[in-house]
Amino acid sequence: MQIEPTKLSDVMIVTPRRFGDDRGWFVETWNAARMAESGLDLPWVQDNHSMSALPGTLRGLHYQAPPRAQDKLVRCSRGAMLDVAVDIRSGSPTYGKWVGVELSAANGRQLLVPKGFLHGFVTREPDTEVQYKCSDLYSPEHDGAVRWDDPDIGIDWGLCAAPVLSAKDQAAPFLKDITSPFVWERAHETAGDGRGGVHRIRGGAAGGGAGA
Repeated sequence: MQIEPTKLSDVMIVTPRRFGDDRGWFVETWNAARMAESGLDLPWVQDNHSMSALPGTLRGLHYQAPPRAQDKLVRCSRGAMLDVAVDIRSGSPTYGKWVGVELSAANGRQLLVPKGFLHGFVTREPDTEVQYKCSDLYSPEHDGAVRWDDPDIGIDWGLCAAPVLSAKDQAAPFLKDITSPFVWERAHETAGDGRGGVHRIRGGAAGGGAGA
């Protein structure tokens, strides 16, 4: 299991090892014991699976507010996509910054998107399937979204035409128009995490305009 940091604190690329033979290959997409050794001891309680028929289908940018905030582990099981995380932890030195990682069925990479980050993706191929684990159950009362094309965030989605969007995502507010329900806090160094310390978030009161 390979774990790579990204330019955003706590957002990580997780690449499980594939074991191949004449039949094909086998992979453990999650191993709790091995991941706990790397400091990723997460209580997954819900698995989601989506299929997007058209390339250029964009889902995001979404979050779930405290006390029902979610960590997510995202992978692409068919096709290809750009997966994006945006830091919205108030007080964070990377607030409003984003990172994008190409995930595909071919490369087998996964993206760990912690609490305190917006999440979204755009598909690159027809019939792309995305599967992801969540550390809390879906809660409509805590569901929120931010505009995918927010100019203050400036995500380069690599689009050649207008994306396919849901009505919810078309109507999402800009980041400047919400009060983030997440607060950045520096935490003590975690032994063995290899990243010189971790950053944690705590939930604040959800502000107006955060609904989807």
